[in-house]
Amino acid sequence: MANVVLYLMAKQNVALSKEDVELCDVASIYCEDETVRAKAESLKIHRFRHDSKPRVVISVLNIIEQLTKLCPGITVESIGGTDIIIEKASMQHDKPTQKKSWWAYVKIAFVSLICFFGSAFTIMAFHNDVNISDVLGKIYELVTGVQSDGFTSLEIAYSVGLAAGIIIFYNHIGGKKLTSDPTPLEVEMRNYERDVNQAIVEMADRQKLEKDVD
Repeated sequence: MANVVLYLMAKQNVALSKEDVELCDVASIYCEDETVRAKAESLKIHRFRHDSKPRVVISVLNIIEQLTKLCPGITVESIGGTDIIIEKASMQHDKPTQKKSWWAYVKIAFVSLICFFGSAFTIMAFHNDVNISDVLGKIYELVTGVQSDGFTSLEIAYSVGLAAGIIIFYNHIGGKKLTSDPTPLEVEMRNYERDVNQAIVEMADRQKLEKDVD
């Protein structure tokens, strides 16, 4: 198998409901030799047991070592991450037709109320801090020459503009997106997931190091 190159692109985080984890489940594989590719895809890299932890971190270096033992003489080129986080997912949890319980709807409503009233309180606190009512009143008086009563076209336009600005900034209204670009919340969630994955890998490395020292 000289001069046979296998390209391996590992995924960062994978959730599987099966017990035996094969390499094709956690990585994309390309090789011109179909026999080598088939062997690599069927390589078992982990097995979840009933008493094992539901999450495991697999090093790509260990996978490359297993591949070279399985197919001696091949060259493995890794173009993905250095570690793979594999989680054991519940089959019941992954069923798309599973109906949500009443408790799930209660939690959704509770979180929605917290987000709504929390955002409203933040906006009101900011407006009170900068004294926005006096600012708008003085602007209205300077432009029209009439003293503001606190409920003028300027306050109405500001309120409408504030709502429109929030909708445009978050790129989301109701269940639809205004454009195909990711929303700021989606960007922050991806950054959060990346940080969590990095923390999991570092914790696994630290635990392994502590075991080696013991």
